Amino acid sequence: MENILYVLGGLVLLVLGGEFLVRASVGLSFKLNISKMVIGLTVVSFATSAPELLVSINAAINDSPAIAINNVIGSNIANIGLVLGITAIIGPMAVNNTFYKLTWPALMLFSLIIYYFLWTDSLLARWEGILLLIALIVFLVILLRSAQKNKDDIDVEEVDDAAATISYGKIFLWLAIGGAALYFGSEFLVDGAKAVAQNMGVSEGVISITMIAIGTSVPELAASIIAAIKKEKAISLGNLIGSNIFNIASVLGITSVITEIPVIEPQILARDIFWMLGFAFILYPFAYVPRKFGIDRYEGVLLFIGYIVFIYLVF
Repeated sequence: MENILYVLGGLVLLVLGGEFLVRASVGLSFKLNISKMVIGLTVVSFATSAPELLVSINAAINDSPAIAINNVIGSNIANIGLVLGITAIIGPMAVNNTFYKLTWPALMLFSLIIYYFLWTDSLLARWEGILLLIALIVFLVILLRSAQKNKDDIDVEEVDDAAATISYGKIFLWLAIGGAALYFGSEFLVDGAKAVAQNMGVSEGVISITMIAIGTSVPELAASIIAAIKKEKAISLGNLIGSNIFNIASVLGITSVITEIPVIEPQILARDIFWMLGFAFILYPFAYVPRKFGIDRYEGVLLFIGYIVFIYLVF
């Protein structure tokens, strides 16, 4: 029971830390006169990937590489199967042109690159992490150029204008609170997950691809459901895909630069990564058929059922 409380406490701290970090980052970006569009596409994406990043770095340094890798793979599967599935069930989602031309191809490319890197030698080496980070910078440059050209056709998360009036003192206080919450949250979560895995007689990879992945996807899920119920433009497909690209490139990229990540659990390459590739791939036909530019309710049901099947197979 104590270990479950560690995991839950860790998740709560990660969610709170992520929220403070997003607010502080957006406030600081306004102070530096960065445009709202750039903040939405880059700063917010980086900040919302911070919980996964801290968990992966902490796990890799503490000899739990399975948690470091499966935290990202599981989070990417949960973002599409769970978050996108439930959001589409509540209300059909619109898809824009940028999805077909840029964000979906980029997601598939990053997913295949990480598969290739892990498959060749069962190790995410430092130089591979550097390549992932370079590729992410190239992707962001292309995305920002595309955003400036097609202002109506790119998904930018709503950036709160109130953040522009925040004082420097408050920004640095929020950064400190967010950083501390993320640090201790990741410590509690990794330690708790390792203990839960031992007590349940399952591997660390199983706990991280299910419990930790769902936990770190809860903020996206809550925001998406609220937006869908309010009939607002829900956290769009573009933002979920952006989150998945950041998870692969920045989380695994930065973690492997700090410490190389070996694959120690065979099911990561035998099963889990294929589910991640499958969920990423299926989005394209779903967004094209039966009508272009939309993901319908029944497709949301199929994604959600797929996610339940995946969880069942993992256990």
